[in-house]
Amino acid sequence: MKNNDKLKPAKLCYEHIGGKLGQLLLEALIEKGWLAKTDPSDKNLYITALGESQLTAFGIDLSQIKS
Repeated sequence: MKNNDKLKPAKLCYEHIGGKLGQLLLEALIEKGWLAKTDPSDKNLYITALGESQLTAFGIDLSQIKS
């Protein structure tokens, strides 16, 4: 088996992570309570207070996110 066979694909789509990695990351952030919706039927998500503190602890500069 080549080393490349162990690599998992990740896709960039415009300015975000797409593909399966993006889907799994989104699901994990929602499950952890870092992202949420105001209403279940809403398509938009927001960063929760918990998410803000945890993402900042990872060194992510949230000021770079466009509202």
